[in-house]
Amino acid sequence: MAAAAEDTVEEEVGRVVEQAKELQETAASLIAKSTHDELSVRQKALSLESSIRRCSSLLHRNNHIAPKLAAKLEEDLQKARCIIADGEASSFLPSKSQGRFLKMFLGPINVRASRKDVQFKVKEEYNSYRDRTALLFLFFPSVLLCLRSWVWNGCLPTFPVQLYQAWLLFLYTGLTLRENILRANGSDIRSWWINHHYCAMIMAVVSLTWEIKGQPNCAQKQRGVQLFLQWAMMQGVAMLLQNRYQRQRLYTRIALGKAKRMDVVWGETAGVDGQLWLLCPILFILQGFEAYVGLQLLRTAYKGVTSEWQVIFCGALLVFMAVGNFLNTVEILMVKSRFKAKMKSKSKQELD
Repeated sequence: MAAAAEDTVEEEVGRVVEQAKELQETAASLIAKSTHDELSVRQKALSLESSIRRCSSLLHRNNHIAPKLAAKLEEDLQKARCIIADGEASSFLPSKSQGRFLKMFLGPINVRASRKDVQFKVKEEYNSYRDRTALLFLFFPSVLLCLRSWVWNGCLPTFPVQLYQAWLLFLYTGLTLRENILRANGSDIRSWWINHHYCAMIMAVVSLTWEIKGQPNCAQKQRGVQLFLQWAMMQGVAMLLQNRYQRQRLYTRIALGKAKRMDVVWGETAGVDGQLWLLCPILFILQGFEAYVGLQLLRTAYKGVTSEWQVIFCGALLVFMAVGNFLNTVEILMVKSRFKAKMKSKSKQELD
């Protein structure tokens, strides 16, 4: 009886082992076939991408094509690019370099998602993060300034300000990580905005070592901190407007095939005329005020009111970021202006 039971168990175990071997062979065969098929599709995707670039180059070099036809062909090529970029074929194209920042935080991990639905979830999470942080960007400085006036007798304590700077470091680190991951997944975020967040991270780190001085002459010593908090409130308002108005326009551009689904709102690129009339003055005022805060910090250091190196460093960095933001905004507006002129010329040709 016992021997029969042992034989039964032994047969069952042997059968399970054989099934495991068969499953392993089937899986290995499937992976080998999938790898071969993937290589074939990858070559086709690369070939098609090369063909699109070649057609675009021929189109720009050939001056004998009628303007109306050239515009139509350029639009068709753009649609082809969007089809590839927004479809599953994009996962077979070479990925962008992930950069040192991601490698420093995450190590040599491939953050590019092979499935489009995962990529879109990354983008939506980024948008959600921006929405949350825009509200906090407006809320935290407002609370600090109100408490300064009503509770702290016009003199900010050190700990709340440093706590706010620590939150800024967390905020910009999170934004930069997400933006680098989005770029690795085919998004169009400009390099300047990521570099701007690098600078903001550095400034937050330096600010954490900055001694916030109090009495006597607290108002004079903390003038730079007060201006920075006021600028942060303006930044929060600008972020809220940008997130609300421009994202709607971006969805429209995606539906029309003029933008990729992984593109995100950055700067001023997605607004229509009415929105730009509202956003551009706010952005230019914000950039001017940012430069003013930086110059005020440098001025206080020059006069000897607060001569720590952190004050000089943060002041110079704020001026640098303000100039960079201004130049980038002007560049984007010039691109939009040229595009608008091109569209008007196209419409005129169609009417003729």
